Amino acid sequence: MKFASTDAYIVADDLRIAVNAAVTLQRPLLVKGEPGTGKTELARQVAAALNMPLIEWHIKSTTKAQQGLYEYDAVSRLRDSQLGEARVHDVKNYIRKGKLWQAFEAPSRVVLLIDEIDKADIEFPNDLLQELDRMEFHVYETGETIRATHRPVVIITSNNEKELPDAFLRRCFFHYIRFPSPETLAAIVKVHFPTIKESLLTTALTQFFELRETPGLKKKPSTSEVLDWLKLLLAEDLSPEDLRRDGKHSLPKLHGALLKNEQDVHLFERLAFMARGQR
Repeated sequence: MKFASTDAYIVADDLRIAVNAAVTLQRPLLVKGEPGTGKTELARQVAAALNMPLIEWHIKSTTKAQQGLYEYDAVSRLRDSQLGEARVHDVKNYIRKGKLWQAFEAPSRVVLLIDEIDKADIEFPNDLLQELDRMEFHVYETGETIRATHRPVVIITSNNEKELPDAFLRRCFFHYIRFPSPETLAAIVKVHFPTIKESLLTTALTQFFELRETPGLKKKPSTSEVLDWLKLLLAEDLSPEDLRRDGKHSLPKLHGALLKNEQDVHLFERLAFMARGQR
């Protein structure tokens, strides 16, 4: 099976090609892009399209690569030994399987999402090089080697918060998700809001792209934020006329769904003030 757009998910041609190339090459797909461009959702859609289970590993700043393999709970074993528990004699009772282990031993091929890998320590990607390359790892406490029964489809996302090591990048198929064109974004919106009126959609997206392309924005609004904004517009039953602004640089209605910091709000307030002064 090949990954492609569906009635519920619109995917650009270059992203579709990248996913299918990574699956064919059996290499991890490293997906970068602005926050809110659907990188995490991509893994869910790939799993659904390929009819595979999805295993999600969401990375935090404190996450260690070893946690993806397994963790040995020495503290619980020590406590059980002090209490005279019989289970203490089998070390396997104290091994907690990580997400990679779960993916490796799955009875069928799965999609493994390693989400926001750039949140972790800089050594995190390097610590997973061999495991992702060879699809196996050693459990020192039990002496066993865990090998992938079926090589998982690995999708790794990054928000570009820090550079990833060259050795890690070399083992991945890379794709950067560009922000959707107005036509593609309109198609995405219609998937979520099929009954939206064309006039409202056109007016709203025109305002959205004007706002997004304003020079000096600290955080450009993303796909997920325009969907939230449109949901509010529909909930308030606003018409295209209700969205009229006093000049290109004035703030749109319900702008809190689009602008997420005070610097960007102040930027538009200053631009609007300057525009009024030039009249």
